[in-house]
Amino acid sequence: MFHKRTRSARLAVTAITAVAALALTGCSASGGDAGKADPNEKVTLNFTWWGNDDRATRYNDAIALFEEENPNISINGTFTDYPSYWEKRTTEGAGGGLPDVMQFDYSYLREYGERGLLLDLTDTDIDTSGIEKSVLQTGQLDGQTFALATGTNSWALFQNVDLLTSIGAEEYAGGTDWADYDSFIADVTAKGNGTVYGGTDYTQRIQMFELWLRQQGKDLFTEDGEINFTEKELTKFWESGADIRDGAGIPQQRLEELNPMSGLGAGEAATETSWDNFLAGYLGDSGATNISMVAPPTSDDSEKDLYLKPALQMAASASTKHPEAAATFIDFMINNEEVGAIFGASRGIPASESQREGAGLEGADAQVSDYEDTIADRIGDAPPVPVIGYGAIEQDFWDLGKSIGLGAVTVEDAVKQFFDETSITLGN
Repeated sequence: MFHKRTRSARLAVTAITAVAALALTGCSASGGDAGKADPNEKVTLNFTWWGNDDRATRYNDAIALFEEENPNISINGTFTDYPSYWEKRTTEGAGGGLPDVMQFDYSYLREYGERGLLLDLTDTDIDTSGIEKSVLQTGQLDGQTFALATGTNSWALFQNVDLLTSIGAEEYAGGTDWADYDSFIADVTAKGNGTVYGGTDYTQRIQMFELWLRQQGKDLFTEDGEINFTEKELTKFWESGADIRDGAGIPQQRLEELNPMSGLGAGEAATETSWDNFLAGYLGDSGATNISMVAPPTSDDSEKDLYLKPALQMAASASTKHPEAAATFIDFMINNEEVGAIFGASRGIPASESQREGAGLEGADAQVSDYEDTIADRIGDAPPVPVIGYGAIEQDFWDLGKSIGLGAVTVEDAVKQFFDETSITLGN
């Protein structure tokens, strides 16, 4: 259920660093001239996204609607899978030929923004009045806006209520301390008698480590893109999962057998943490009729430890010959109510108020929206924009966490390996 970075995609970080510096000079193009498109100028914009056929159908419907309302602008839309998408962007970015408009990923913002590859959208006529300030900040670097969120998601704890009911176990209340959640996992596993487990080793996910740090008033990385935690802190966090790995949770070997499904998706683990927009996928994978979402554990419920992350973003190329038309298209894709109805929550809960009103959320989409309302008191500012190479760092964290669970590496060695590899990724 989670994107895995291929070796070629991980090498993209190095490739774009080396080549873009030679191919591009100066700062990103200013958005000062990117006002409203001239209705008398006939232009064609290249627009690309990653996703499946369902997302393509939705985009094509939205594009048709845009072209109907803006007959002077034609959209040439293409899409591919996630790994291929970023491999192609790397090649295009190094040669200065990115598409005019792109579906964008938060984790690549620093990599592309700092290298002058993205159009500054700050002074365009794009209406951002209906988007929360903290969400707008996720697309900003050094006072410039390089991307705008189409939708948001937040970290959540999922639980298969059907599974818990089948073994006579109570649901986890959500938002209690970490020890209480650990006890819940152990109790459910005991009642499951080898067929149902209370949860998985959550210390494998860097997002849970980030949550733990934010509850102490810290972020994973600094504004300058440096590691903002110590080996001692990571050691303590990984060691805290020892009881779950030693029998309280689903064995890592069993998870390897279930892969690519997760423990919750396979209907064997009662709880799991992930981004809230994974609800529909969990329902589909598990066949469950009732999966609830509650707030993850916290050591300090006064801390603003959760945040709204852009599920997807829209960005434009700094080299586009039609910045005004690009801004007009982006504005339409993030604000138009009918576009909101077309996508629903498939791009995350709509970031703009107008699209939320147009989306008419129902079923799982409405459940995700309701969940985000329940955690409003814990929503704080988003962390600094992810460091260059964050995707590789996230994958290393996950792989090492699984290796700990399999007994292939000690916590001490895993911590050392993580810091060594992260240092290389960050170019330190």
